[in-house]
Amino acid sequence: MLRFKSLGSGSSGNATLVQARGATGLTHLLIDCGLGIRELDTRLGQAGMLADQIDAIFITHEHADHIGCARRLAIRNRIPIWMSHGTHLAIGEPDFDGLLHIACDGEPIDLGDMQLRPFTVPHDAREPLQLRCSDGASDLGVLTDLGHASSHVLDMLAGCGSLILECNHDPGLLAASSYPPFLKRRVGGDWGHLANDAAAGIAQAMRPQGLRQVVAAHLSEQNNRPNLARQALACAMACDESEIHVADAASGCGWLSA
Repeated sequence: MLRFKSLGSGSSGNATLVQARGATGLTHLLIDCGLGIRELDTRLGQAGMLADQIDAIFITHEHADHIGCARRLAIRNRIPIWMSHGTHLAIGEPDFDGLLHIACDGEPIDLGDMQLRPFTVPHDAREPLQLRCSDGASDLGVLTDLGHASSHVLDMLAGCGSLILECNHDPGLLAASSYPPFLKRRVGGDWGHLANDAAAGIAQAMRPQGLRQVVAAHLSEQNNRPNLARQALACAMACDESEIHVADAASGCGWLSA
């Protein structure tokens, strides 16, 4: 059994728990640590967990809202941590006291009753990786922080039943925002972040391949609205808007089965 919970999603910090229940018991993965360590401990507690129950950390890329307290958490609780070589270079190659593992595109990572498969995405980071998680029966895709979905991204997520999907901005709200022109170009560009309609296109493409559940994530507080993300994804999934979950910055979302 595979289930997941966002602890928080947005430009102020991102962290997601994935839990597999299998023959060896429970396995817990934390994807990204973009919160302060005290806040992360608080949100773990609200999710019914302690930091020492985390079996592994996976960092998608080096931006502050994803890397956050990763090194401090890993060393404090002796948790193995995975990231790409490029991400490690981008954060200055710090010493992780023997806990660091290098993740590569397409190379599986076995973690208890969970298998992880990282894959590269088009985003303005050194070597960003997103992730597919499986317990052999269910598959969860995590797809945040990318400017567009390459054919490789879609291939790597084919057959996932659940997807945490970036819905960063509404193009109209971004264009009318107070962001300076260079930042608007960055966010809306092919190496920036997904707009609602682009996210909907990904969901629509994956739906015939078994996608049944989508969680909208990484919404911009200034350039998006939860109802706009829900509308776009509900249309793509041919479902009611109430069936689309939204992970927010303050509390993420509740536990969901993959």
